[in-house]
Amino acid sequence: QVQLVESGGGSVQSGGSLRLSCVASGYTVSSYCMAWFRQAPGKEREEVAVIDPIGSTIYADSVEGRFTISQDNAKNTLFLQMDSLKPEDTAMYYCAGSRLNVRLGGYFLEEYEYTYWGQGTQVTVSS
Repeated sequence: QVQLVESGGGSVQSGGSLRLSCVASGYTVSSYCMAWFRQAPGKEREEVAVIDPIGSTIYADSVEGRFTISQDNAKNTLFLQMDSLKPEDTAMYYCAGSRLNVRLGGYFLEEYEYTYWGQGTQVTVSS
């Protein structure tokens, strides 16, 4: 049974940093494309960063240069380092795992291509 468990959310002031973690079980993070999504109240879920099995990454324009997605294969964990946080980054953050062992090719995957989802971790940024 696949489980993705996020942690690391919290409340920070604008300009601060947080590091989100997503520990996988029953699933090998290095073998498939994985992503971080977020959803703010009243808004659609947004894909903010994706990484493929060879480590290529894509970021949403809204987080480019501030967020970094990475993985630790030994710990079977996906990370999202978030720096220079802004109030508009406030949202529930979810990690998602696909069954696609492909190179990204410069485009995000579609949301339906992610098979496994974590329960989410809340990030709140105050001004």
